[in-house]
Amino acid sequence: MEEVVSNINWTVIAPLLVIQFILLVIALIDWIRIRETNGPKWLWLIIILFVGTLGPVLYFIIGRKNE
Repeated sequence: MEEVVSNINWTVIAPLLVIQFILLVIALIDWIRIRETNGPKWLWLIIILFVGTLGPVLYFIIGRKNE
């Protein structure tokens, strides 16, 4: 297991993890502030939290209701 972790190229992985975290935080803040979404609001919370990078992206493309 240590060999696998030591072979990971962190210079590529770290920026992707930071971008994913920032996208998750922005989506959660927007989810809290917005009153209505396209579909159940609780479902979008689950999608944002558990679908990885694609969850927040789907929320901004499909779930966010433009007022």
